[in-house]
Amino acid sequence: MDMREHWRKSSYSGAGDGNSCVEIANRPAHIAIRDSKTPARATLTFPTPAFTAFVEALKQHPLSRLP
Repeated sequence: MDMREHWRKSSYSGAGDGNSCVEIANRPAHIAIRDSKTPARATLTFPTPAFTAFVEALKQHPLSRLP
């Protein structure tokens, strides 16, 4: 893994619990995801089209609507 990657958190993270978020980094062919509390641990990677479809699905059906 290239440690010079630009990892970023959601703008919704804010203060307080904002440190308990996932971070993402764009790579040439996929998106990498890691836990912001333990950034040195393993990352998950997804092909860019699959991650984009996932984010679009969340926008259509936000988790906040779940019981």
